[in-house]
Amino acid sequence: MKQLGTGIGWRPEIADAVERMAGTGKGTGDGVRDENGNGAGTGVGVGVDWVEVVAENVCPGHLPESLTRLRERGVTVVPHGVSLGLGGADRPAEDRLKALAERAEALGAPLVTEHIAFVRAGGPLTASDPLEAGHLLPVPRTRDALDVLCENVRVAQAALPVPLALENIAALIAWPDEEMTEGQFLYELADRTGVRLLIDVANLHTNHVNRGEDPAKALDELPVEAIAYVHVAGGFERDGVWHDSHAHPVPRPVLDVLADLASRVTPPGVLLERDENFPEPAELERELAEIRDTVRRASTVDAARGGAEGEEHCTAPRPHTASATASGTASVVVSVTDEPHGDSESSTAPARQRLGLAQASLLSALVAGTPVPEGFDRVRLSVQARALGAKRADVVAKVAPELPEILGESYRPAFLAYTHGHPMSDGYRRDALDFAEHLLLAGRPEDAEVRRRLREWWLDRSGPTPRSERPTARLARATRRVLLRR
Repeated sequence: MKQLGTGIGWRPEIADAVERMAGTGKGTGDGVRDENGNGAGTGVGVGVDWVEVVAENVCPGHLPESLTRLRERGVTVVPHGVSLGLGGADRPAEDRLKALAERAEALGAPLVTEHIAFVRAGGPLTASDPLEAGHLLPVPRTRDALDVLCENVRVAQAALPVPLALENIAALIAWPDEEMTEGQFLYELADRTGVRLLIDVANLHTNHVNRGEDPAKALDELPVEAIAYVHVAGGFERDGVWHDSHAHPVPRPVLDVLADLASRVTPPGVLLERDENFPEPAELERELAEIRDTVRRASTVDAARGGAEGEEHCTAPRPHTASATASGTASVVVSVTDEPHGDSESSTAPARQRLGLAQASLLSALVAGTPVPEGFDRVRLSVQARALGAKRADVVAKVAPELPEILGESYRPAFLAYTHGHPMSDGYRRDALDFAEHLLLAGRPEDAEVRRRLREWWLDRSGPTPRSERPTARLARATRRVLLRR
């Protein structure tokens, strides 16, 4: 496995700072030597060795200039997908897989990453309306969900030009009647598919606060030797609920989980995620240095322990045996058994049906106000539903910045009110158009000039091409003005 070092999530808002820091890091692979025998382990540097970019935010043919410059300097760029929904009941869409593959090739990436989550539900499989969460939702840790996930992962692996790694997610809610712990679920997934793991220690902490799950137990059970790299991020606690915001400094409890992981195995890479509320570059450098130092200290303690005991530090016994190399590092490959697991296309059909119905029922309760499925915590579902609505409002404001500009302070309350009874079904851009249409059909906003501007914005974007380029623009415009004459 490629030694990545210490990285940061590339975002346009911090692109200049990332470029200044890129290539000046010391790496995180404690004990790793370069080709000249010089130490490449963690030091006190504050630089960046590699970056990760949200795959859906880049276009293969028009990469941001900052990413192009980073690549020209030899900085590794890893695309991180958020929309495949490999934990969903449906098989992964070919167009989404193709898009992810194109980004991996355009970036020259050594691997791609995604999430163990579902992001949509409903549709033909359940004979119900398709629903979009606009967020990563947890997969039930059941045999049905595992069989479906393993098959979906194999489909994705066959379609991608580079190895795939999957991330554990944070969750506000827990599925009732789960059959496995998180560590057991991840172990079986890696064992059955050979997929690598992207372990987010902030998510392990989140699940500790929100679901009472012990991060140390999860690390005991999961195959740490299958780790591709590690995510570290900040969040905040409110009313006993931890919110994985990616907009706050990394807290000590998250660094403690990172130290526990690094004491077990030296991760090939560790990456700082920050999506909002970006601090000054000096603060980012301080966090990177703290992350690097945490890994170095933990790895040093582990090396000393191993020398004293005359053997490698081991985790608790696992239900299966993974292959290992003499180094004991994260370059170890988890074995893939040839025994059938019931995840062939024909045998997973009933599991897909059951999983699809369960996920559609949960998502409908979260975004469409239908009854809460039996066994779920109603209070937590209410918190999750509000969080989904708030995220929709934030993302639509970014996708269509003209809307908050036109509507002013009324944008957010109007959009949050719109989310009740209006679930998202086709992405955020469609959501923005539907929201504007909803307001106009209701004769809002009351201010005639604001309503005129909103109507013009909607008319110009509601077709496949701008109005000025449409052969039938005049007829379409007249039709819509009749519809929206208020």
